[in-house]
Amino acid sequence: MRRENKDTAAEFLQQFPIFQDLSPEELKQVEDIAISRNIHKKTVIFAEGSEKEAVFFIRTGIVKAYKTDENGHEQIVSFLKTGDMFPHTGFFNAHPYPATAEAITPAELIAIPVRLFERLMLNTPAIAIKIMRVLGDKIRELQDKLQVLSGQDVRNRVLSFLLMLAEQHGQPSGHKIIINLPMTHQEFANSIGTTRETANRLLNQLTKENLLEVDRKQIIIHDLQALKHQRDT
Repeated sequence: MRRENKDTAAEFLQQFPIFQDLSPEELKQVEDIAISRNIHKKTVIFAEGSEKEAVFFIRTGIVKAYKTDENGHEQIVSFLKTGDMFPHTGFFNAHPYPATAEAITPAELIAIPVRLFERLMLNTPAIAIKIMRVLGDKIRELQDKLQVLSGQDVRNRVLSFLLMLAEQHGQPSGHKIIINLPMTHQEFANSIGTTRETANRLLNQLTKENLLEVDRKQIIIHDLQALKHQRDT
């Protein structure tokens, strides 16, 4: 595997909460079943509804997870970055993949086959307990996000989504926050459950107010506090 990161697979995996408390011997067992994969941009890693074969951990790159409705429209579930694991429920049920995952930049992943990991957990139940705790926290986080978004009008959903992107993907540069995320306006609209025209109108309005700049490769937030103030008022 191409090594942009110098740490081993075991060292990288131990950065995840589900593996942080494992002994070196337990971590070595996880590393032994892990598979390294290099993914090209726009490659579908797995499709919604397909048989679940592995859980993935992102070493480098950005992945979007989305669902498709009966009319073929995308509803983006999340943007995943370096240090994220997906799908979050992959280890513990036999259901198909709940969403489609697609690399929107070149990505370097570690895949852990579900069946091999289940076999490992039978031999080391402590691993299963730690992962279930993390999944419980993630479910609560997603429920909170859904509740916040569903209870807001479209403008506030735009503001909340921008603030979430700033927190998860933003890099400070002086007084600005730069979000390096190659996201189309349609993907932005899909993320907040609105039309591209509505998303464009609101983004253009925020741009005219000199709060941010938007292009296909990044979002630059000029005044984070002003965005927070607009959302909270």
